[in-house]
Amino acid sequence: MTTHKWLSLTLAAALNLGGWLTTPSLAADTAPPAHGRFLQQLAQSLNLTADQKAQIKTILRAEKGTRTTLLGQLHAARANLRAAIQAGDANETSVRAASAQVAAMEADLAVERMKIYGKIAPVLTNEQRQQISEFRQRADNFTDRAITHAAEAPVQ
Repeated sequence: MTTHKWLSLTLAAALNLGGWLTTPSLAADTAPPAHGRFLQQLAQSLNLTADQKAQIKTILRAEKGTRTTLLGQLHAARANLRAAIQAGDANETSVRAASAQVAAMEADLAVERMKIYGKIAPVLTNEQRQQISEFRQRADNFTDRAITHAAEAPVQ
């Protein structure tokens, strides 16, 4: 993977645009082509300078070990939840306990994203931070419309 593509992919992930981009992007060294193109366009739309790219890359590399560990723990917690739901002796108590572990891991990852964003935000200009805010709002609006559509669609 090229340095530019890796930076584009992990930048958007670290900035947590809408939350739905973060986990898969940080976990993988590659992304599906469409996902990669979207994130590359996102980084380009921020018009990052070479210095900004270098600073952000340094920040992300320094945090990679923590992110990787947390993502592994989240994956294990989700697998445990799936097993609890599908167990022959499944019950509300076991599913709630497994679900609480997933929630705890999600919280740990949210704190990590907050820390990373806290390091990246000062590297960005006010305009770039505003653009990120607008990206998040558009992602939230898209998700809201999708939920509304799903709720209104007939079950077939």
